[in-house]
Amino acid sequence: MIKPLFQNILVLLNGTDASINAVRYAVLMAKLYRSRVYAVYVVDTATIKQLTLNRIFIDEESREYEQSLEENGHRYLSYAEELGKAKGVKIETELRRGAIWSEVVTMSEERKMDLILLGGQEGETVDSKDIMSSTYRSVMMNARCSVLIVKERMIEQLFKLA
Repeated sequence: MIKPLFQNILVLLNGTDASINAVRYAVLMAKLYRSRVYAVYVVDTATIKQLTLNRIFIDEESREYEQSLEENGHRYLSYAEELGKAKGVKIETELRRGAIWSEVVTMSEERKMDLILLGGQEGETVDSKDIMSSTYRSVMMNARCSVLIVKERMIEQLFKLA
């Protein structure tokens, strides 16, 4: 007998509505496939360090920004737990620091993930030049498991019905 395809699902939270929709998608998948769901928020210390080295931030600004990102991360992870709890799905959460793509790939390997979910908006292209597109591309290229970009337009309605 083969093992289920999606025993462990990792969702990247980054504070966007798209990443919240990816959490909703993960909850629905967990209910359907009896999967375990993990949510990660990464404080992007790699970019903060680069901004400081390029003198865009001074040390004090970078510390304040990092603290702000950490507070946001805890808030988003708590919200993910609430979304899961509302549908009877336990979501394990973790806040990490470093380069976003690297931390996502590392966590996926440490926890033996079968799938990584990334939030995407309809009309967004993964090959545009912004930081998230670069992050997503790096996750897709370096992950050893499947990666899915969630663009389900009806996810909020489906989530309410579940």
